[in-house]
Amino acid sequence: MKKQLYLFSFILAMALGYSLQGFSQGGLFETKEPLHIELEFSVKQLKAETDDSTFISSQMIFESSPGQKDTLEIEIRTRGNFRLDNCYYPPMRVKMKKKDVENTVFQGDRSLKLVLPCSKAKTADNFLGKEYLAYQLYEDITEYTFRTRVLRVKFINSDDKKGETVELLGFFIEDDDEVADRFDGEILDDKKIIPTLMEDTATVRHDFFQLMIGNTDWSGLFQHNEKVLKLDDKTIVPLAYDFDMTGLVNPPYAQVNNNIGIERVTDRLYRGFCRDPQLMQAIRAEILAKESRIFETVEKNKVYFSEPDEKACRNYLKDFFDILKSDGMFEQKVLNACRTNTASQTF
Repeated sequence: MKKQLYLFSFILAMALGYSLQGFSQGGLFETKEPLHIELEFSVKQLKAETDDSTFISSQMIFESSPGQKDTLEIEIRTRGNFRLDNCYYPPMRVKMKKKDVENTVFQGDRSLKLVLPCSKAKTADNFLGKEYLAYQLYEDITEYTFRTRVLRVKFINSDDKKGETVELLGFFIEDDDEVADRFDGEILDDKKIIPTLMEDTATVRHDFFQLMIGNTDWSGLFQHNEKVLKLDDKTIVPLAYDFDMTGLVNPPYAQVNNNIGIERVTDRLYRGFCRDPQLMQAIRAEILAKESRIFETVEKNKVYFSEPDEKACRNYLKDFFDILKSDGMFEQKVLNACRTNTASQTF
């Protein structure tokens, strides 16, 4: 009987341990389970009164343990460019005080980027969900990524006289400095790094990923939607982010650069620079071997978008793998399409 009680207690303890994963100290990015938060602020005030250095004060209620809530004092500001000008919910940065986050899920991650849907449309969550999926797919391709945590957000816009609560999908993105600390490296801000000087393998993986999701809205040289991580004196790798303007997500506001030769955001164009063909073939084989894993990631995250969007994502990714599986298409769309002259990079 004692042995049975001991075994039951052990199993219960293990089950509780797993169920509490992500609520413990420093565990914000240790789970893929949604974190439930509540926010209230004025969207008009946020847009009118904040910038890169000016914040407004607010509060965030979050699920500190199953069924339990806690409140944090936070500061928020706008960030970004295109979505700031074109979206109802602007991209934000959230800051918390070190003493306030001790022994909470935010310990060690008190500065975060917050992404909410662009518009108030009922379908807006679908595009946000597909953007979150892109971050998860990036983790399948390379270790050099910004970690993310999906959110279920209850939001009250204090501009609304009725004070109605809207429920939104969102996600937190890891801060630049925290990524650098994870890899014992350094983010090189505001420095033009010639892409061909970056570490070959990590860069080709990055470039293949951008082709996979249909992203042309990035630049390694000008650090547009991309950070540069210095690992040591000889090793620099790309850190991509901001995947909304892609063929995979395909939001209503998507635009393409008229100078790069494609008409729609869903058109694929390889924008990586040419590397050793043997290396490019090796990365091709490496990603082909991950095909089932890629589609498993879609399966795990399909709850965040509609069935038609899931089907569109699967078809879009299938087209990418069709390129990799065909020697002719791979030669045409990758090996012969890679860029040879850094000076020709317009962005």
